[in-house]
Amino acid sequence: MKHYSIHTEDAYVGWIKRFIFFHGKRHPREMGGPEVQAFLSDLAVKGEVSASTQNQALNSLVFLYSEVLHQELGWMNELVRAKRPKRVPTVMSKEEVRRVLAAMTGTTQLMARLLYGTGMRLMECLRLRVKDVDFAKNYIVIRDGKGDKDRITMLPATLKAPLQEHLKRVRILHDKDLADGYGEVYLPDALARKYPRAARERPWQWLFPSARLSVDPRSGKQRRHHADPQALQRAVRAAVRLAQIPKPVSCHTFRHSFATHLLEAGYDIRTVQELLGHEKLDTTMIYTHVMRQPGIGVRSPLDM
Repeated sequence: MKHYSIHTEDAYVGWIKRFIFFHGKRHPREMGGPEVQAFLSDLAVKGEVSASTQNQALNSLVFLYSEVLHQELGWMNELVRAKRPKRVPTVMSKEEVRRVLAAMTGTTQLMARLLYGTGMRLMECLRLRVKDVDFAKNYIVIRDGKGDKDRITMLPATLKAPLQEHLKRVRILHDKDLADGYGEVYLPDALARKYPRAARERPWQWLFPSARLSVDPRSGKQRRHHADPQALQRAVRAAVRLAQIPKPVSCHTFRHSFATHLLEAGYDIRTVQELLGHEKLDTTMIYTHVMRQPGIGVRSPLDM
């Protein structure tokens, strides 16, 4: 009912189970603030989890008590959220990006080029539909991004031809699915009821479909989902090793590199903020600390 993603559902259920088992399978109604604090402290001290993981566990338990058990959360004020440390993002140079992309092939390379060329997040890329790419106006619509917000980003000119070739293969795959009695794609909210034929129409198909059919965990229908994020993550890790990049590079590093390289090229920080979909400018400001010339190009007195 809350329209959370299935990943969030799985995470919340997992933390609630751990909380119940931690306290010897006592019912959550019999517990409250002290038990939650003890569980979170154990995660931090013995589990040595990060602040973000600890806060996710807390969010899960707050959801349990407020939305499931409908209990008052007066004890919430006594709990202290773990303070997330401020980290400088890992950024690749343009040469390092080129080497990593050169070490990749096929569809995973196309997806990685799209991550770097647009600054979108991994799941934003995987959830693109065919209709979201406008080749005539050179932009991509990113729907239901972080915070359930839509935004528009550029379509890199160098990716127009590869994407059009890729769409030809997507069309052939979709036609085969239709011929085999499948071809229906997941539609968000009530769109499937509102537009009964849309689920089988080409514009609504995933831009990067999975290589095989699978069973939808919610509806139980067998259909083709979007590509598995782990496939791209594995391909990026393998490419980083092959390119011998001595940095902890992940799919999200392409997004960091996109923002940093735009700022280094002289683009306005508010433009970069809009392209990234950041709500606050402070979030975008972090990239000024990892630019080739930090800040406004201040030189060290040692170099003067």
